[in-house]
Amino acid sequence: MISILLLLFLMLYPEEALLCAQKGMQLWLNILLPTLLPFMILTGVLIRTDMIGQRLTPMESIWQKIFGVSPAGAYAIVFGLLCGYPMGAKLTSDLYTSRKISRREAQYLLTFTNHASPMFISSYLIHTCMNGQVSALEVFSLLLGSAFLTMLCMRLWFFRTGSRYTAGFSPIYTSKKETSSDSSPGAILDASIMNGFETITRLGGYILMFSILNACVRHFWKNRSILSYLLFCLLEMTTGLHQLSLSSLGADTKCLCALITVTLGGICVTAQTRSLVTRELSLLPYLASKLLNALIVMILFLFITKII
Repeated sequence: MISILLLLFLMLYPEEALLCAQKGMQLWLNILLPTLLPFMILTGVLIRTDMIGQRLTPMESIWQKIFGVSPAGAYAIVFGLLCGYPMGAKLTSDLYTSRKISRREAQYLLTFTNHASPMFISSYLIHTCMNGQVSALEVFSLLLGSAFLTMLCMRLWFFRTGSRYTAGFSPIYTSKKETSSDSSPGAILDASIMNGFETITRLGGYILMFSILNACVRHFWKNRSILSYLLFCLLEMTTGLHQLSLSSLGADTKCLCALITVTLGGICVTAQTRSLVTRELSLLPYLASKLLNALIVMILFLFITKII
């Protein structure tokens, strides 16, 4: 039904659909492609050459005590925080399929490694959408603080329900021998490049389709209440934030809606995450953690603005 609706929208309103498709592809070409693709290729090389554990093992006690993960899992935390959606989920899935982490650790990592990148928050959210009217320190403190509290809650939950997943967070290293042709530097780089382009192309397709879907919903949903802007943001985060910035809502309301949007990521980001994560891993803990994270960031925001 959604496909038929979008086809009718493309035929009846081609100019509006073309404009939204162009905006979605500009976002993919100008932001996602140059920022995410190099990270995808280089992280693929690091995973295939097994250099992750060697670099992060010296700080194993720190990762274990603070986050409850192995050195390989810490790699997904660091790059997921720096690269943004959906790199944290992709790295977690890649580490699991390459047998660097257990299934239980992968499920646990999915709950707090998939976030918006600092570059997206500072450049697009704060300066472009909010015109610099909100403090960057306050926004980052709220997002990082809520993410850390969510991690603590999910860590407690996973330890209490440990029987449901593979026991232990320790990595699973295999002694599988690779052939010389498959383990040569050229073959590793070629495989990483092809995997990176496949992933970034898939993300572009999701952004394109959800941009058109967002335009279709905006065209037929004329009501411009706070619920409508939240719906636009939940469908596709970037275009939804742009519509939110143009609304007549109050500054505090805009900021709260934007924080909830960035925390949840929206349906488009969830679809991207599902497409990049192996089917062996359930997405239910990820969705539960996102709802919990949004609730925590809302409580912290109201506590700071209304009480402090």
